[in-house]
Amino acid sequence: MLRWIATRLIRATGWTAVGGIPDVPRAVLIAAPHTSNWDGFWLLVYKISMEADVRFLAKHTLFWWPLGPILIALGALPIDRDDPAAIVSQLIAAFKNEDQLFLALAPEGTRKWRPYWKTGFYRIAEAAGVPIVLAFIDYKTKRMGIGKTLPLGQSEQETLDELRGFYTPLVGARPALQSPIKFPPE
Repeated sequence: MLRWIATRLIRATGWTAVGGIPDVPRAVLIAAPHTSNWDGFWLLVYKISMEADVRFLAKHTLFWWPLGPILIALGALPIDRDDPAAIVSQLIAAFKNEDQLFLALAPEGTRKWRPYWKTGFYRIAEAAGVPIVLAFIDYKTKRMGIGKTLPLGQSEQETLDELRGFYTPLVGARPALQSPIKFPPE
């Protein structure tokens, strides 16, 4: 029933859903641009319409009753953002322990402008030996979905070049808040 509702909602609002989960058992999906709370809503509608078993992170403070059980049923994993290094380690371990896991992350990390993307998605994929899959939402064309899968073993620079080539033409709900596609200086 939820799939039917999600599919109809996408059509009724003029969006087009494209792509699907690649034929790999585990991957990090990055979702960009992320400039509005609506991004999460629309990508969740996409996930339901495609019946994609994709997990995503949500602030642990959102897991109160009755919202918590709903979020868990939708695939949310509660996280405490006070210790980012611990989150990365836990997610790497989850990939090592699960036969099938698709984890969606927003590398911009927030709906505010930032001077760079967070690197957790890259470090998790690299350490777990899983590909990075490019999920997107484009408010200009009203298209959302899953695009290409990056090959394993690319350098950081090769990955950033591919991310820029894919995401630069896309327009977020609030374009002025789109962060440049680069990693922070070390």
